Amino acid sequence: MKISKISAYRVELPLHETTYKWSGGKSVTLFDSTIIRVETDAGVTGYGEVCPLGPFYLPAYAEGVRAGLRELGPHLLGADPRELAKLNRTMDAALKGHPYVKSGIDIACWDILGQSAGMPVCELLGGRYAEDVPLYRAISQDLPAAMASRVVGYRAEGYRRFQLKVGGDPDVDIARIQAVAAVLQTGDRLVADANTGWVQHEAVRIARAVRDIDVYIEQPCLTYEECLAVRRQTPHPFVLDENIDGLDVLLRAKADLAMDVVNLKISKLGGLTKTRQARDLCISMGIAMTLEDSWGGDIATAAIAHLAQSTPPEFLFSTTDFNSYVTVSTAEGAPQRVNGRMAASRAPGLGVVPRMDVLGAPVVMIG
Repeated sequence: MKISKISAYRVELPLHETTYKWSGGKSVTLFDSTIIRVETDAGVTGYGEVCPLGPFYLPAYAEGVRAGLRELGPHLLGADPRELAKLNRTMDAALKGHPYVKSGIDIACWDILGQSAGMPVCELLGGRYAEDVPLYRAISQDLPAAMASRVVGYRAEGYRRFQLKVGGDPDVDIARIQAVAAVLQTGDRLVADANTGWVQHEAVRIARAVRDIDVYIEQPCLTYEECLAVRRQTPHPFVLDENIDGLDVLLRAKADLAMDVVNLKISKLGGLTKTRQARDLCISMGIAMTLEDSWGGDIATAAIAHLAQSTPPEFLFSTTDFNSYVTVSTAEGAPQRVNGRMAASRAPGLGVVPRMDVLGAPVVMIG
Protein backbone atom coordinates (compact mmCIF):
# COMPACT_ATOMS: atom_id res chain seq x y z
CA MET A 1 0.00 0.00 0.00
CA LYS A 2 1.39 3.41 -1.00
CA ILE A 3 0.34 7.02 -0.47
CA SER A 4 -0.91 8.31 -3.80
CA LYS A 5 -2.43 11.70 -2.93
CA ILE A 6 -2.59 14.19 -0.04
CA SER A 7 -5.25 16.91 0.13
CA ALA A 8 -6.12 19.55 2.71
CA TYR A 9 -9.39 21.36 3.38
CA ARG A 10 -9.92 24.58 5.29
CA VAL A 11 -12.95 24.67 7.59
CA GLU A 12 -14.13 27.49 9.85
CA LEU A 13 -15.40 26.44 13.27
CA PRO A 14 -17.53 29.06 15.09
CA LEU A 15 -18.15 28.66 18.83
CA HIS A 16 -21.44 28.08 20.62
CA GLU A 17 -20.33 30.61 23.25
CA THR A 18 -19.22 32.99 20.43
CA THR A 19 -15.87 33.81 22.11
CA TYR A 20 -13.19 31.84 23.93
CA LYS A 21 -10.98 33.94 26.23
CA TRP A 22 -7.86 33.09 28.19
CA SER A 23 -4.76 34.72 29.70
CA GLY A 24 -3.27 38.00 28.57
CA GLY A 25 -6.45 39.21 26.90
CA LYS A 26 -6.17 36.58 24.16
CA SER A 27 -9.39 35.41 22.55
CA VAL A 28 -10.75 33.53 19.55
CA THR A 29 -14.18 33.81 17.93
CA LEU A 30 -13.59 31.55 14.92
CA PHE A 31 -11.25 28.57 14.65
CA ASP A 32 -9.41 27.95 11.38
CA SER A 33 -9.06 24.18 11.05
CA THR A 34 -7.27 22.09 8.43
CA ILE A 35 -8.55 18.61 7.61
CA ILE A 36 -6.03 16.37 5.86
CA ARG A 37 -7.01 13.57 3.48
CA VAL A 38 -4.46 10.85 2.68
CA GLU A 39 -5.35 8.54 -0.22
CA THR A 40 -3.65 5.26 -1.15
CA ASP A 41 -3.27 3.13 -4.24
CA ALA A 42 -5.25 0.43 -2.43
CA GLY A 43 -8.37 2.58 -2.24
CA VAL A 44 -8.10 3.16 1.54
CA THR A 45 -8.37 6.80 2.62
CA GLY A 46 -7.60 8.31 6.03
CA TYR A 47 -8.31 11.68 7.63
CA GLY A 48 -6.61 13.87 10.20
CA GLU A 49 -7.15 17.37 11.58
CA VAL A 50 -4.96 20.20 12.86
CA CYS A 51 -6.47 23.31 14.48
CA PRO A 52 -4.05 25.71 16.23
CA LEU A 53 -5.43 27.92 18.98
CA GLY A 54 -4.50 31.07 17.07
CA PRO A 55 -0.93 32.17 16.19
CA PHE A 56 -0.41 33.72 19.64
CA TYR A 57 -0.74 30.54 21.73
CA LEU A 58 1.92 28.07 20.54
CA PRO A 59 4.47 28.24 17.68
CA ALA A 60 1.77 27.15 15.24
CA TYR A 61 -0.72 28.91 12.98
CA ALA A 62 -3.46 27.76 10.65
CA GLU A 63 -1.97 28.83 7.33
CA GLY A 64 1.31 27.31 8.45
CA VAL A 65 -0.33 23.88 8.38
CA ARG A 66 -1.25 24.29 4.73
CA ALA A 67 2.09 25.84 3.74
CA GLY A 68 3.94 23.06 5.55
CA LEU A 69 1.91 20.38 3.80
CA ARG A 70 2.87 21.82 0.41
CA GLU A 71 6.52 21.48 1.42
CA LEU A 72 6.25 18.10 3.14
CA GLY A 73 3.67 16.27 1.05
CA PRO A 74 5.73 15.46 -2.06
CA HIS A 75 8.27 13.58 0.11
CA LEU A 76 5.55 11.19 1.30
CA LEU A 77 4.12 10.07 -2.03
CA GLY A 78 4.90 6.39 -2.49
CA ALA A 79 5.44 5.76 1.24
CA ASP A 80 3.52 3.02 3.04
CA PRO A 81 1.14 4.85 5.43
CA ARG A 82 0.96 1.82 7.73
CA GLU A 83 4.66 2.03 8.60
CA LEU A 84 4.14 4.82 11.12
CA ALA A 85 7.62 4.93 12.67
CA LYS A 86 9.29 4.97 9.27
CA LEU A 87 6.83 7.56 8.00
CA ASN A 88 7.61 9.86 10.93
CA ARG A 89 11.34 9.53 10.29
CA THR A 90 10.71 10.50 6.68
CA MET A 91 8.70 13.55 7.77
CA ASP A 92 11.34 14.64 10.28
CA ALA A 93 14.08 14.33 7.67
CA ALA A 94 12.10 16.27 5.05
CA LEU A 95 10.95 19.09 7.36
CA LYS A 96 12.88 20.03 10.49
CA GLY A 97 10.63 20.99 13.38
CA HIS A 98 7.06 22.15 12.77
CA PRO A 99 5.49 19.10 14.47
CA TYR A 100 1.98 20.50 14.09
CA VAL A 101 2.31 20.32 10.30
CA LYS A 102 3.03 16.58 10.53
CA SER A 103 0.29 15.78 13.03
CA GLY A 104 -2.65 15.61 10.61
CA ILE A 105 -0.79 13.30 8.24
CA ASP A 106 0.19 11.00 11.10
CA ILE A 107 -3.41 10.85 12.36
CA ALA A 108 -4.70 10.11 8.86
CA CYS A 109 -2.20 7.27 8.50
CA TRP A 110 -3.36 5.77 11.81
CA ASP A 111 -6.87 5.94 10.35
CA ILE A 112 -5.62 4.02 7.31
CA LEU A 113 -3.79 1.47 9.47
CA GLY A 114 -6.94 0.84 11.52
CA GLN A 115 -9.09 0.41 8.45
CA SER A 116 -6.54 -1.93 6.89
CA ALA A 117 -6.36 -4.04 10.05
CA GLY A 118 -10.12 -3.92 10.62
CA MET A 119 -9.53 -2.48 14.10
CA PRO A 120 -10.33 0.81 15.89
CA VAL A 121 -7.30 3.02 16.39
CA CYS A 122 -7.56 2.77 20.21
CA GLU A 123 -6.99 -0.99 20.02
CA LEU A 124 -3.86 -0.42 17.94
CA LEU A 125 -2.66 2.24 20.40
CA GLY A 126 -2.66 -0.26 23.26
CA GLY A 127 -6.19 -1.54 23.82
CA ARG A 128 -9.56 -0.18 24.85
CA TYR A 129 -9.95 0.57 28.56
CA ALA A 130 -13.40 1.02 30.12
CA GLU A 131 -16.53 1.97 28.21
CA ASP A 132 -15.85 5.71 28.04
CA VAL A 133 -13.56 8.46 29.33
CA PRO A 134 -14.15 11.56 31.53
CA LEU A 135 -14.22 15.00 29.95
CA TYR A 136 -13.16 18.37 31.29
CA ARG A 137 -14.87 21.61 30.36
CA ALA A 138 -12.81 24.72 29.77
CA ILE A 139 -14.43 27.79 31.34
CA SER A 140 -13.66 30.86 29.25
CA GLN A 141 -12.27 33.83 31.19
CA ASP A 142 -14.97 36.13 32.53
CA LEU A 143 -16.12 37.78 35.73
CA PRO A 144 -16.02 35.45 38.77
CA ALA A 145 -19.80 35.10 39.13
CA ALA A 146 -20.25 34.38 35.41
CA MET A 147 -17.60 31.66 35.48
CA ALA A 148 -19.19 30.08 38.55
CA SER A 149 -22.57 30.13 36.79
CA ARG A 150 -21.09 28.35 33.76
CA VAL A 151 -19.64 25.65 35.98
CA VAL A 152 -23.08 25.03 37.49
CA GLY A 153 -24.56 24.81 34.01
CA TYR A 154 -21.94 22.42 32.66
CA ARG A 155 -22.19 20.21 35.74
CA ALA A 156 -25.86 19.81 34.91
CA GLU A 157 -24.70 18.43 31.54
CA GLY A 158 -22.57 15.82 33.32
CA TYR A 159 -19.12 17.42 33.51
CA ARG A 160 -17.21 16.94 36.76
CA ARG A 161 -13.85 18.37 35.72
CA PHE A 162 -13.48 22.10 35.12
CA GLN A 163 -10.50 23.97 33.66
CA LEU A 164 -10.85 27.55 34.82
CA LYS A 165 -9.17 30.08 32.52
CA VAL A 166 -7.25 32.48 34.73
CA GLY A 167 -3.90 34.21 34.11
CA GLY A 168 -5.21 37.76 34.41
CA ASP A 169 -5.28 40.29 37.23
CA PRO A 170 -4.20 38.40 40.38
CA ASP A 171 -6.97 39.77 42.59
CA VAL A 172 -9.62 38.91 40.01
CA ASP A 173 -8.12 35.46 39.52
CA ILE A 174 -8.24 34.79 43.25
CA ALA A 175 -11.90 35.80 43.20
CA ARG A 176 -12.53 33.55 40.18
CA ILE A 177 -11.06 30.52 41.91
CA GLN A 178 -12.96 31.25 45.14
CA ALA A 179 -16.27 31.81 43.34
CA VAL A 180 -16.05 28.57 41.37
CA ALA A 181 -14.82 26.55 44.35
CA ALA A 182 -17.90 27.70 46.28
CA VAL A 183 -20.24 25.96 43.81
CA LEU A 184 -18.32 22.69 43.48
CA GLN A 185 -19.65 19.41 44.77
CA THR A 186 -17.94 16.30 46.07
CA GLY A 187 -16.22 14.53 43.18
CA ASP A 188 -15.66 17.67 41.12
CA ARG A 189 -12.13 18.62 40.11
CA LEU A 190 -11.04 22.21 39.61
CA VAL A 191 -7.99 23.30 37.62
CA ALA A 192 -6.85 26.94 37.59
CA ASP A 193 -5.16 27.19 34.20
CA ALA A 194 -3.13 30.38 33.80
CA ASN A 195 -1.83 29.46 30.31
CA THR A 196 1.54 31.10 31.15
CA GLY A 197 -0.23 34.34 32.11
CA TRP A 198 1.21 35.05 35.58
CA VAL A 199 4.56 36.51 36.55
CA GLN A 200 6.31 34.28 39.08
CA HIS A 201 5.63 36.41 42.16
CA GLU A 202 1.96 36.75 41.18
CA ALA A 203 1.61 33.00 40.83
CA VAL A 204 3.10 32.39 44.27
CA ARG A 205 0.82 35.00 45.81
CA ILE A 206 -2.29 33.54 44.17
CA ALA A 207 -1.40 30.00 45.19
CA ARG A 208 -0.98 31.13 48.80
CA ALA A 209 -4.25 33.06 48.71
CA VAL A 210 -6.17 29.93 47.69
CA ARG A 211 -4.12 27.49 49.79
CA ASP A 212 -7.24 26.17 51.54
CA ILE A 213 -9.05 25.42 48.25
CA ASP A 214 -8.85 22.04 46.52
CA VAL A 215 -7.51 23.25 43.18
CA TYR A 216 -4.83 22.21 40.69
CA ILE A 217 -2.47 24.95 39.49
CA GLU A 218 -1.72 24.67 35.76
CA GLN A 219 1.13 26.28 33.81
CA PRO A 220 1.26 29.52 35.85
CA CYS A 221 4.25 31.09 34.08
CA LEU A 222 5.91 31.27 30.69
CA THR A 223 9.11 29.34 31.32
CA TYR A 224 9.77 25.93 32.80
CA GLU A 225 12.12 27.44 35.39
CA GLU A 226 9.50 29.93 36.60
CA CYS A 227 6.88 27.18 36.85
CA LEU A 228 9.30 25.00 38.81
CA ALA A 229 9.98 27.86 41.25
CA VAL A 230 6.23 28.26 41.85
CA ARG A 231 5.77 24.50 42.16
CA ARG A 232 8.34 24.42 44.97
CA GLN A 233 6.40 27.04 46.94
CA THR A 234 2.88 25.61 46.79
CA PRO A 235 1.28 22.45 48.19
CA HIS A 236 -1.29 22.36 45.38
CA PRO A 237 -1.14 19.58 42.79
CA PHE A 238 0.65 20.98 39.76
CA VAL A 239 0.05 20.66 36.03
CA LEU A 240 2.44 21.47 33.18
CA ASP A 241 1.21 22.09 29.64
CA GLU A 242 2.77 24.63 27.28
CA ASN A 243 6.35 23.73 28.23
CA ILE A 244 5.87 20.03 27.45
CA ASP A 245 6.87 19.54 23.82
CA GLY A 246 8.99 16.38 23.84
CA LEU A 247 10.41 13.45 25.75
CA ASP A 248 13.46 15.41 26.95
CA VAL A 249 11.42 17.93 28.93
CA LEU A 250 9.19 15.15 30.29
CA LEU A 251 12.24 13.37 31.67
CA ARG A 252 13.60 16.62 33.09
CA ALA A 253 10.27 17.45 34.73
CA LYS A 254 10.08 14.01 36.31
CA ALA A 255 13.61 14.34 37.69
CA ASP A 256 12.79 17.81 39.08
CA LEU A 257 9.43 16.66 40.53
CA ALA A 258 8.02 19.57 38.55
CA MET A 259 4.47 18.26 38.07
CA ASP A 260 1.81 15.83 39.18
CA VAL A 261 -0.17 15.95 35.93
CA VAL A 262 0.89 16.79 32.39
CA ASN A 263 -1.16 17.90 29.39
CA LEU A 264 -0.18 16.20 26.14
CA LYS A 265 -1.42 17.87 22.97
CA ILE A 266 -1.35 15.70 19.86
CA SER A 267 -0.42 18.39 17.31
CA LYS A 268 2.20 19.98 19.58
CA LEU A 269 4.03 16.65 19.74
CA GLY A 270 3.57 15.84 16.05
CA GLY A 271 0.75 13.31 15.91
CA LEU A 272 -0.53 10.15 17.55
CA THR A 273 2.72 8.23 17.04
CA LYS A 274 4.82 10.60 19.13
CA THR A 275 2.06 11.38 21.61
CA ARG A 276 1.65 7.66 22.29
CA GLN A 277 5.38 7.49 22.98
CA ALA A 278 5.08 10.38 25.46
CA ARG A 279 1.93 8.84 26.95
CA ASP A 280 3.64 5.50 27.55
CA LEU A 281 6.66 7.25 29.10
CA CYS A 282 4.34 9.09 31.50
CA ILE A 283 2.70 5.81 32.49
CA SER A 284 6.09 4.27 33.22
CA MET A 285 6.98 7.32 35.36
CA GLY A 286 3.65 7.34 37.22
CA ILE A 287 2.49 10.71 35.84
CA ALA A 288 -1.22 11.25 35.13
CA MET A 289 -2.23 13.02 31.93
CA THR A 290 -4.82 15.15 30.25
CA LEU A 291 -4.85 13.95 26.64
CA GLU A 292 -6.07 16.49 24.12
CA ASP A 293 -5.01 18.83 21.31
CA SER A 294 -4.85 22.58 20.79
CA TRP A 295 -8.38 22.61 19.32
CA GLY A 296 -10.42 21.03 16.54
CA GLY A 297 -13.73 19.57 15.45
CA ASP A 298 -15.05 16.06 14.87
CA ILE A 299 -11.90 14.46 13.45
CA ALA A 300 -9.55 15.92 16.08
CA THR A 301 -12.00 14.82 18.77
CA ALA A 302 -12.04 11.30 17.33
CA ALA A 303 -8.23 11.11 17.49
CA ILE A 304 -8.26 12.40 21.08
CA ALA A 305 -10.90 9.85 22.07
CA HIS A 306 -8.90 6.92 20.69
CA LEU A 307 -5.74 8.05 22.48
CA ALA A 308 -7.60 8.62 25.75
CA GLN A 309 -9.50 5.33 25.63
CA SER A 310 -6.27 3.38 25.11
CA THR A 311 -4.81 4.87 28.32
CA PRO A 312 -5.13 3.08 31.70
CA PRO A 313 -7.86 4.97 33.62
CA GLU A 314 -5.69 5.61 36.67
CA PHE A 315 -3.32 7.66 34.46
CA LEU A 316 -6.02 9.50 32.53
CA PHE A 317 -6.68 12.69 34.46
CA SER A 318 -9.03 14.00 31.80
CA THR A 319 -9.64 14.57 28.11
CA THR A 320 -11.89 16.82 26.05
CA ASP A 321 -14.59 16.90 23.38
CA PHE A 322 -13.75 19.93 21.26
CA ASN A 323 -16.52 19.14 18.80
CA SER A 324 -19.09 20.06 21.45
CA TYR A 325 -17.69 23.62 21.64
CA VAL A 326 -18.20 24.41 17.96
CA THR A 327 -21.30 24.84 15.82
CA VAL A 328 -20.11 23.03 12.67
CA SER A 329 -19.95 19.24 12.31
CA THR A 330 -17.32 18.08 9.82
CA ALA A 331 -17.77 14.28 10.04
CA GLU A 332 -20.25 11.57 10.88
CA GLY A 333 -19.36 8.96 13.49
CA ALA A 334 -17.37 11.28 15.76
CA PRO A 335 -17.59 10.82 19.55
CA GLN A 336 -20.45 12.62 21.23
CA ARG A 337 -20.65 13.75 24.83
CA VAL A 338 -22.95 11.71 27.06
CA ASN A 339 -23.23 12.84 30.68
CA GLY A 340 -19.78 14.42 30.74
CA ARG A 341 -18.03 11.47 29.08
CA MET A 342 -17.27 10.22 25.57
CA ALA A 343 -16.28 6.96 23.89
CA ALA A 344 -14.10 6.20 20.89
CA SER A 345 -15.78 4.60 17.91
CA ARG A 346 -15.73 0.81 17.58
CA ALA A 347 -15.52 1.03 13.78
CA PRO A 348 -12.16 0.40 12.07
CA GLY A 349 -9.74 3.33 12.01
CA LEU A 350 -10.95 6.58 13.56
CA GLY A 351 -14.52 5.60 12.71
CA VAL A 352 -15.40 8.93 11.08
CA VAL A 353 -16.79 9.77 7.65
CA PRO A 354 -16.15 13.41 6.62
CA ARG A 355 -19.02 15.56 5.43
CA MET A 356 -17.62 16.55 2.05
CA ASP A 357 -20.34 19.16 1.58
CA VAL A 358 -18.93 20.92 4.65
CA LEU A 359 -15.29 20.47 3.66
CA GLY A 360 -15.82 21.89 0.18
CA ALA A 361 -12.98 22.04 -2.33
CA PRO A 362 -9.41 21.23 -1.21
CA VAL A 363 -7.00 24.12 -0.73
CA VAL A 364 -3.93 21.88 -1.02
CA MET A 365 -3.55 18.99 -3.49
CA ILE A 366 -0.39 16.88 -3.75
CA GLY A 367 -0.10 13.92 -6.10
